[in-house]
Amino acid sequence: MAAPEPQPSPPRRRRIALLVLTVALALLAFALHWMSRPDRVAALILARVGSALGLEITASGAAEYRLRGTPMLAIRDVVARKPGDPTPLLRAERIQLELPWSTIRALGADLTVRRIELDAPELDLPALQRWMATRPPSTQPPRMPTLTDGLRIVRGRVIGDGWRVEAIDADLPSFAPDRAVRGRLLGRFATGAVRVPFDVHAALTRPAARAGLGVVGNVTVQSAPWAMPMRTQLSGRLHNGADGIGLDDMRLGADATYRNGDTDLAFTYGLAGPLRVRAGTLRIATLGAVVYGTGVVPSLHSSGALTFGDALGLRLDGTLSSWPRAWPALPSPLSESTTPLPFELDYRGRADLSDRTALRLARDDTRFDGSFRLPAILAWIDASAGGSPLPPLDGRLGSPRLEIAGATLEGVDVQFGEDASP
Repeated sequence: MAAPEPQPSPPRRRRIALLVLTVALALLAFALHWMSRPDRVAALILARVGSALGLEITASGAAEYRLRGTPMLAIRDVVARKPGDPTPLLRAERIQLELPWSTIRALGADLTVRRIELDAPELDLPALQRWMATRPPSTQPPRMPTLTDGLRIVRGRVIGDGWRVEAIDADLPSFAPDRAVRGRLLGRFATGAVRVPFDVHAALTRPAARAGLGVVGNVTVQSAPWAMPMRTQLSGRLHNGADGIGLDDMRLGADATYRNGDTDLAFTYGLAGPLRVRAGTLRIATLGAVVYGTGVVPSLHSSGALTFGDALGLRLDGTLSSWPRAWPALPSPLSESTTPLPFELDYRGRADLSDRTALRLARDDTRFDGSFRLPAILAWIDASAGGSPLPPLDGRLGSPRLEIAGATLEGVDVQFGEDASP
């Protein structure tokens, strides 16, 4: 039978207990000292998050956290970039995160967050898509957090190629991976001299790929001296693929009014097609476009393509339903014809459409091939009561026969100049 192990004497036990207590107190003191430095806590958390996402994330501003009640961490002057990329994909003056204790104890198994707040976040779309292209493919959908008290964004910006969305304010009361999401979004689209402020309400069937999106609200296109307020509805299904992010089955409709001085022109238009944003450039192709107008605004149906990045490109091929009565009357026999008027329109230039637009227009055997500048056309519309009866166009009109002032002209070939009568 083995002899029993000798037990430490009472003084020795006291010394061991004292040593353990001393070490525990030292570790606690070190932990409290370390925890009393929010910058260190923030740096550790950002390092972990950055490592998981393949990003370099830094926060050069003062950090703070709270452990009582619902734990909170706030970090300032945050910059996130793909390693080696000179352009950050995200900047933010402040990011505040509130996490329940249950989420912290779950160590990632539970992604419930009470609230997220972002002050002045700036998202660079080309840099974001460069980072997304480096992410390993996955057959599993990404895990989405639950935000019980929602998301708040103030003074946000999104940077594209030659355009930006600024002054973004967004408020989502709540967010859950398997529920519909609703929120309000305010901001201003800007490019060159064009500004497009908006105030809309948006809803997602769920925050996932191919989910349905609906947006309704007020949008105004502004390019001094004119403005075009409109009531807009947008719908589609979220898309994220090798060809970019965007919307499938996109449909945009609006009741709009062109206003310039005493001129008010109301019309309705609609656009449809797959919308993509890649490397900061927006594209819709094939684009379907319809306009239902009155007065000098024609009604038309067309198809084509739209691109928007460092410049605006618009190509349409369609028909005018009829020659608007407010336009100068056509000579005979064109005035008696009831056939639709095929047209081709091609523009590439500044976003306010102030550069030259190519236009081809036909009816029966008569053809016009030329161009115009939209500001000059709008000025002609505004001065239509006392100005020239002919629109400011450059180009050539050809027709086998026209009747003008009782005379019949055959083999007509007329050259138009924007600053001169034909």
